[in-house]
Amino acid sequence: MGIPREPKPVKLFVALLSRHEELFASVEQAMRALFGATDSTSGSLPWAVTDYYKKEMGSRLLRRFVSFAPLISPESLAEIKLKTQELEKGYQWREDEKKGRQVNIDPGYLDGGKIVLASTKGASHRIYLSAGIYGEVTLLYQGASFQPSTNTYPDYLWPETRSFFTGLRSLYLNQLKEAR
Repeated sequence: MGIPREPKPVKLFVALLSRHEELFASVEQAMRALFGATDSTSGSLPWAVTDYYKKEMGSRLLRRFVSFAPLISPESLAEIKLKTQELEKGYQWREDEKKGRQVNIDPGYLDGGKIVLASTKGASHRIYLSAGIYGEVTLLYQGASFQPSTNTYPDYLWPETRSFFTGLRSLYLNQLKEAR
């Protein structure tokens, strides 16, 4: 019989999406106040994966990934997703009766074997966490690289994204060694 144990801490990151690159610095500063110092940031990559956000956020969107130095418990992902949603509200645009986001903030975590994303949308490949939030394993670390599943978002397949997460995995594994 197995014995329940506390999981190892994991590496928190967020995926930012906006057409306003100048917002990234402000959003990152607000997130540091919530989650601690940042320790890795990707470049801003042009994002034209789908038109899903076009009506709300416009076109010529940019994707950026940011990770945080403090390791977290994986069970805190749902709470973090709720905090990032509140943060998004602070960056809404309003025009008469309409409003929308200027930035999309999607948190997730990385451990030695996978990348897990938080979502408000249930689906057959997602598991319920708590408070209306689901978790999705989007990349698995196998054979010395991150491998996709059938439901992996296209921007997580980009070489730049996978390279960022490979570097982040090394940083995370070093943090675990130092913590021992």
